Amino acid sequence: MRAVILARAVFPLHGYGGLERHVFDLIRALIERGVGVTLISPPPRDAGLTAAAVHPDLNADFVPYRTFPLAGRRGTTVIDRSTAYPVWGLRAGRRALELVRGGAADIVHGFGASVLGYARARKNGQGRAPLVMNPQGLEEFGATDPSRARLKRAAYLPLRRAVIASAAAADAVIATDRSLEPVVLKHLGIPRERMTTIPNALDLRTIDAAADATAIARLRADHGVRPEERVLLSVGRLEASKGFHVLLRALAAARDHGGLEGLAWRWVALGDGPHRAALERLAAELGVQRQVRFLGRVSDTDMHAWHEVSTLFVHPTLYEGSSLVTLEAMAHRRAVVASAAGGIPDKVRPGGNGWLVPPGDPSALAAAISGAIADPARLARYGAAGRMIVEREFSWTAAGDATVALYRRLLG
Repeated sequence: MRAVILARAVFPLHGYGGLERHVFDLIRALIERGVGVTLISPPPRDAGLTAAAVHPDLNADFVPYRTFPLAGRRGTTVIDRSTAYPVWGLRAGRRALELVRGGAADIVHGFGASVLGYARARKNGQGRAPLVMNPQGLEEFGATDPSRARLKRAAYLPLRRAVIASAAAADAVIATDRSLEPVVLKHLGIPRERMTTIPNALDLRTIDAAADATAIARLRADHGVRPEERVLLSVGRLEASKGFHVLLRALAAARDHGGLEGLAWRWVALGDGPHRAALERLAAELGVQRQVRFLGRVSDTDMHAWHEVSTLFVHPTLYEGSSLVTLEAMAHRRAVVASAAGGIPDKVRPGGNGWLVPPGDPSALAAAISGAIADPARLARYGAAGRMIVEREFSWTAAGDATVALYRRLLG
């Protein structure tokens, strides 16, 4: 079986993020199951990287991604996602059609608008290979900033149309969480029988191998993390939709109301983005700058080491897709405080492995954090339960098998 995977980004060729990591793991899971894979993506950001950085047996066909003037950095702005991204999807999808016509692919599997060109070909009766489409988080259908909801929805209109057209031509559309099933049906307008649910997943072997004792000890020494210190960890792009400004206000509230009294603590944020300077200013205004560390992008090794050093994972997002970062914290046996947004309630179960709070509510977030770090025994219990949930429901052992089974069913 030969599959073409289309995505605008994949780790490590285009950085680290939820989509990037998912595509990386999907490719590796398919190749391990004997599927021949060709990746269609933009060229790597680092000219020294090749497809072998994803997997030695991966074939790649890099289609240039050209950002329009004033659209901002590729993939990071609403303007770019609604202009350059659909145009790239047309070109990438046409390249997939060429591979299908040349007998080099049996199935086409793409993310969001990346399959737009192939979808149009399918609509016109071309392209014999079945199309699998994963819309991922559907951010373009739900504004992340309520104060700009109308403006943002209008700006995302071209991308929404591209995603809907791609889904309409697909033989199967993947929902990445049970909680996202009604969202997929509502926004994409597909019949239920063409939707299948395969959760975003983790490769636990990679995560377990990355928990390096030497790296953990080095990180503690380099950053002066004392044994008694409570480390709150967050991972994500520093943008408004991730809610890190809400977390800063929650930390200040917890401090002011005694929730952190007498404790040595710090909040560590891994990731970078356009709101970093604003978050640093807010931390100073709230008087928590001494306990806050914005470390930017870190290596894979350091990221896993921070998980092992951390006391609690906090994900205050205002809007979310599947949330791989939450799963990674659970895989590291860390309890989670998170917003009840997107696919997170499928993973974080109050009373079982963490706490859920309403998105954008600093008071509720402060109360959850204060209660969590006050009970080390419960943190350990919740952490162990989170790992079991990942092993049972969100590992690539299950997701890889389910994806290949879907391919075989479509090929009939």
